Amino acid sequence: MKELASTELVTILIAEDDDGHAFLIQENLRAAGVSNPIIRFQDRVETLNFLHKKGDGLQRESMKPYLLLLDIKMPRLHGNQTLKTVKPHSELMKIPVIMLTTTDNPREVEECYKLGCNCYLTKPVHFGQFAEVLNRLGLFISILKIALANGDKGGHGKDN
Repeated sequence: MKELASTELVTILIAEDDDGHAFLIQENLRAAGVSNPIIRFQDRVETLNFLHKKGDGLQRESMKPYLLLLDIKMPRLHGNQTLKTVKPHSELMKIPVIMLTTTDNPREVEECYKLGCNCYLTKPVHFGQFAEVLNRLGLFISILKIALANGDKGGHGKDN
């Protein structure tokens, strides 16, 4: 298996308005052994500006692999609206999107999958359960690294 260069690591994008949740996500991913670069956004506008390469802030690099952890309920734009903007875009549609939310409303879950999310994780109320969900997420991200090391850039189709 070829060794990944640091530039090939999946960059984890965390769109989470709650500072405490963002901290827990990052700390538990690190505790699970995830060493990927992490970029955190506090609202959807920041997230979309990065992804669509708009504004004065940090911007997405075209051929770099990303994974988006997206909180559904954030100020300035609902998570479903973010999916509607990201998934139809030819470059952005390849980015795996994991929804992180406190609700397990079946209609909302179904809507997220229809809009193209790859996974839907409910944030448990209790810290221990939340930490376990994040540990499993860390294992999933490790699997993504293995896929990249084997030559799969995580895209869909033959033009990757």
